[in-house]
Amino acid sequence: MSEEKAPHHQPFPEDEDGGARPQPTSYTMVEPRFREIYFQFYKETYRPSTLDRRTKELIAIAASLAARCQGCLEGHVKKAMKFGATREQVSEAIAIAIGVNAAAIVDLTDIAADNMQLRLFPERE
Repeated sequence: MSEEKAPHHQPFPEDEDGGARPQPTSYTMVEPRFREIYFQFYKETYRPSTLDRRTKELIAIAASLAARCQGCLEGHVKKAMKFGATREQVSEAIAIAIGVNAAAIVDLTDIAADNMQLRLFPERE
């Protein structure tokens, strides 16, 4: 028996001009006035500015990974490629996210070690 894979949630799938339009099945638990405020904020962040759209999408890839939003990640990878990102640039954005997340784990364990006054592997003197 073959199992059909459920489509991933994408809160803002791409429309024809590369912009975002909210899914009708998303945000159903958010009051309409708050949805509208969020949608306006989201659209504003992708308007032309000092960062080009490709750069914004590469940043969004790393942010999606940090936030653990699979639908966001898939949408932003597609948009980054549409706006001219190379596979190497997408890979580099992912590598940066990996590095920052690894550093966050080290930071948390350093703080825990300090709080517990614990050194599992002290440096050699």
